[in-house]
Amino acid sequence: MTNQVVIQMAKELKAASKKNKAPIWSKLAEMSLKPSRARRVLNLGQIDKFVNDNDVVVVPGKVLGTGNISHKITLCSFSISTTGAKKVMQSGGKIVDFAQLIKNNPTGKGVKIVG
Repeated sequence: MTNQVVIQMAKELKAASKKNKAPIWSKLAEMSLKPSRARRVLNLGQIDKFVNDNDVVVVPGKVLGTGNISHKITLCSFSISTTGAKKVMQSGGKIVDFAQLIKNNPTGKGVKIVG
């Protein structure tokens, strides 16, 4: 059974995709409705290899706090550990939810999906 919060998030992502003609939000909506065992789990050390300073990054899964992040990023994920959130904030980055991400990047340009 899928969580009602996840279903609502998927609806918002699909609506943003149609409104802004941005296929990235539709793709994330599909990923959010997959079973939890099919979602990705990434460590900050793994994310650090693929990002640069001031990147906007979406992880369609869970972010764990193992490793370090040396870049200042804006991160959005389905779930994040407390340690992971602290390390992103300490590096000068931000953690945003999907509503804020869509508001800041309506067309999805410059947004990287990692994982």
